[in-house]
Amino acid sequence: MKVLRIVANIETADPAAAKVFYKDILGLDVLVDHGWISTYGSSQSMRVQVGFASEGGSDTPVPGLSIEVDDVDEAFATMSASAFEIIYGPVNEPWGVRRFYVRDPFGTIVNILSHRP
Repeated sequence: MKVLRIVANIETADPAAAKVFYKDILGLDVLVDHGWISTYGSSQSMRVQVGFASEGGSDTPVPGLSIEVDDVDEAFATMSASAFEIIYGPVNEPWGVRRFYVRDPFGTIVNILSHRP
């Protein structure tokens, strides 16, 4: 048996509210839209990972999602300009990432990060 896909599902009464955050800003494609569920993703191959944590590192809360981007500072500027609540960072962490936490439209804490060289 081999895992083929992992999907994170966030409960909301308004799935369409994800569009600005996940499609317009983060650039994900709408893969499925049945009205009651909208799924965003990319055709690009990505590694499958599931994290289990007692804290988010640096005494932060555990984020509901972590999304790695190619330019964390650009993502921070766009999220800030879009009035999404930034709750941490951006910060260069001692384990080699630059990141910030932002609340998505549903209140989920999202860790946006890039690995530093």
